[in-house]
Amino acid sequence: MRRLRISAISYLNTAPLMWDFEHGVAGGENKEKNKKNFDVSYTLPSGCARALQTGTADIGIIPAAAYARIPGLLVLPGVAIASRRPVRSILLVSRVPVDSIRTVALDTSSMTSVALTKVLFEKWLGGGRTYTPMSPDIDAMLATHDAALVIGDPALQIDRSRFLTLDLAQEWIRQTGKPFVFAFWAVRHGALPEAASSVGLAEVFQQSRDHGLAPENLDRTCREWAPRLGLTESDVRSYLTENIYYQLDADCIQGLKLFYRYAAEIGALPAAPELCLLRTADAAMV
Repeated sequence: MRRLRISAISYLNTAPLMWDFEHGVAGGENKEKNKKNFDVSYTLPSGCARALQTGTADIGIIPAAAYARIPGLLVLPGVAIASRRPVRSILLVSRVPVDSIRTVALDTSSMTSVALTKVLFEKWLGGGRTYTPMSPDIDAMLATHDAALVIGDPALQIDRSRFLTLDLAQEWIRQTGKPFVFAFWAVRHGALPEAASSVGLAEVFQQSRDHGLAPENLDRTCREWAPRLGLTESDVRSYLTENIYYQLDADCIQGLKLFYRYAAEIGALPAAPELCLLRTADAAMV
């Protein structure tokens, strides 16, 4: 048996998910236990997907779109980065009204947000746009394009008084009536036999999420992240508790399947396999 390699994301919205790996419960008990069973590294969302695809990671918080491209993955049940309302951190930022947009610069840090942008235009906002991948520098992006996709912490820092903005989760929900799932934990099926038999993977990641969302731990996260992002603690708290939804429930799964269907229809993603959730029978788990 060996320690499983976790590829995680260093964005604010993953902070509650990583609580037990970084802090643990009182006394650090969970943190020390997790150190024995897991190695954690941090990257961008697209980097998590590449790590699972190349086998350099066993578990990753992957963009939802990556599931359509990487074979042999199982979804850890119950935990997601999703939204049932405006998400604030996935924005289309524009110099012109949406119906006048012809060119879009894409922050390719997350393939899911790129695919969602294309789905929204092709299905509801009007097709025929030209897309260009660029680094997430809003001024450089808008110097040569009508609009720009900006995700994650940089999107939270956008000065909305300077631009027109479209919250992509809000637009998806308005058009479909379903939540949008941006990311979830996935594990390579081939890594399961190498996990310690005492490790219940689903429980480990669900408990870490629950501990991260406990009020006293949210207080600490808000204190630590607010100065990093130039936001108030109140803004950080409302983002984590109101804009992000951390459950992978039945409604989210329906929204996820609809996204896969639409993305395949317009050619933004290959056809996704059926969602396979990790079960106790898939590995020797408690």
